[in-house]
Amino acid sequence: AAEPWPENAALYQQLKEEQILLSDNASSLAVQAFLQMCNLPIRVICRPNAEYMSPSGKVPFIHVGNQVVSELGPIVQFVKAKGHSLSDGLDEVQKAEMKAYMELVNNMLLTAELYLQWCDDVTVEEITHPRYGSPYPWPLNRILSYQKQWEVRRKMKAIGWAGKTLEQVLEDVDQCCHALSQRLGTQPYFFNKQPTELDALVFGHLFTILTTQLITDELSEKVKNYSNLTAFCRRIEQQYFEGHEKDSSTIAARSSKRSLLR
Repeated sequence: AAEPWPENAALYQQLKEEQILLSDNASSLAVQAFLQMCNLPIRVICRPNAEYMSPSGKVPFIHVGNQVVSELGPIVQFVKAKGHSLSDGLDEVQKAEMKAYMELVNNMLLTAELYLQWCDDVTVEEITHPRYGSPYPWPLNRILSYQKQWEVRRKMKAIGWAGKTLEQVLEDVDQCCHALSQRLGTQPYFFNKQPTELDALVFGHLFTILTTQLITDELSEKVKNYSNLTAFCRRIEQQYFEGHEKDSSTIAARSSKRSLLR
């Protein structure tokens, strides 16, 4: 914990252009935003086997010194142990509220992204299977894709999402966005003037939804209905990503089809 943040700290995720899926892209961007907000430099490294390199089997993960930590929650705790925190200024009630909204985002937005990727048949065939299996030769590409699909669908069944229609999932997304929009109001961030890990998490998911080309625009349209949320995404993009070093960690190099900046 006493060691300073190294210059060669790295974040690992799947290949940007041809492999990474919506949910993993969102999770990776959330971690990048959090580290930018902490003013901690990170180099993004793309590897086709990043998911299998991760200690939890999930991306992104960071390699800092001799430590490897995956996913936003544990990364926030790891960074806090090194003396960097975005939420120290919050009181206990605010911290509890922040955690509740983070749970909402993970339970609604992340689950909706996974549902769309692995349970919507058209998306599965046209986007998910080709991208997920792209680094691997046939038949391994299909085997790994079907294995992942079975794993996610089993999870959906366990949490009661397997029987949902796409319309119901989109309605859940709308309800989540409505709650976030109400909490944000006219503030620059969810807790007044300073960003917290909640802002990083929301940005990661909403920005990725807004800038990722899917079969239809139904998912992104749900977010676009809330002008303060799209303005929030533009604000964080401009403040923490625009004009920063032009490497793979910048928004400009993302595999998304378009920037929010017009």
